[in-house]
Amino acid sequence: MLAIAVITVSDRAYKKEYEDLSGPAVRDIFLAGLEAEVSLTVVPDEKEAIMRAILHHAVKDYIVTTGGTGLSPRDVTPEATREVCGREIPGIGEWLRRESFRETPHAVLSRGVCGQMGNTIVINLPGSVKGASFCARLLVPILEHGKLMVLGGKH
Repeated sequence: MLAIAVITVSDRAYKKEYEDLSGPAVRDIFLAGLEAEVSLTVVPDEKEAIMRAILHHAVKDYIVTTGGTGLSPRDVTPEATREVCGREIPGIGEWLRRESFRETPHAVLSRGVCGQMGNTIVINLPGSVKGASFCARLLVPILEHGKLMVLGGKH
């Protein structure tokens, strides 16, 4: 069973100005497609808050963030992810952007990254419900294999 933390990065959802929809959508996709336990967290678009949330969940197999990957000055999720991860896994971010581009050319403006922090893989998804859901569905078939690779198992 996979342990996954979904962290929504959004000032407005954190302040409860609107309901977080992307985090629950990603959770539901993971629960439908995987044997997993999935927790939800919402943090503001602040580098330190994002880093604290990622580090808090560092015992999970995966930490999947939604939001904060665009071009606005407050979009700092990739920077926070890079700072806490020891190694980048560029192929996942490149793949998600490429596949998302098939849906919308705006996908090339996403700066989401993926990295490894010990035995935990951190993956940044876009903040829109549509983009986050699309990417989560792409991830379902590779997550078990990724966990095996991190643990040094046969793959």
